[in-house]
Amino acid sequence: MNQINLSGKVAVITGASRGLGRAIALSLASAGAGLALVSRDQKKLAETAEAVRKLGAAAETFAADISQEEQVLRLEKEVMAKFSKIHILINNAGINIRKPLTEFTMGEWNQVLQTNLTGAFLMCRSFVPRMKGLGFGRVINLTSIMSHVALAGRSAYAASKAGLLGLTRALALEVASEKITVNAISPGPIATDMNAPLLQNPELNQQFISKIPLGRWGKEEEIGRLALYLCAEEAGFLTGTDIVIDGGWCAQ
Repeated sequence: MNQINLSGKVAVITGASRGLGRAIALSLASAGAGLALVSRDQKKLAETAEAVRKLGAAAETFAADISQEEQVLRLEKEVMAKFSKIHILINNAGINIRKPLTEFTMGEWNQVLQTNLTGAFLMCRSFVPRMKGLGFGRVINLTSIMSHVALAGRSAYAASKAGLLGLTRALALEVASEKITVNAISPGPIATDMNAPLLQNPELNQQFISKIPLGRWGKEEEIGRLALYLCAEEAGFLTGTDIVIDGGWCAQ
């Protein structure tokens, strides 16, 4: 991993203020990539940017709700005004609402689908064309093991992530001739803010750990290192696929 060099490459990362987005930002920065960091939380985003700059990488922050078309179009203009080229897009921003399907309101359902799936579509539509003609491009969509399996109370989240996996495969075929790869990472139980309700509940926490063959939660930096590899030249023949990183959960 220490030999991967992304100097001269620029990555756009959504949901970069915390969790997996921050971990991916730090991994790419350690390889020399310049970063366009996107989030609604500007305070936390500034902290990520500061950590990136301490690694010697360039970082600019951008406020946007990627579920809103007009904000993504504005974001595209702002990012391109700061960076002349974009080589990498990490679609990480996402939300989860846990409740039985029959209790969902239309507003809640739409909120999850709009952020997790439509937001990735909007980002790809704006930034993938910017990679064409460069001879190099990477799109990484953060899906989930909920793209493959499910749990009760995850209907909207599972639907959005399964849809994102389908989008990943189709887009990979559309842009392969441009030497742009499109892949998904499907994390299993990772100790992030999104999973705080489980981590902070001793009983639920133990239930989850008992289902993980490796016997522990995944670490954010493990996702960051995987994303870094997918951005490397060495991963240039890997496209249209999904890497499940879940401690063995889906192998059962």
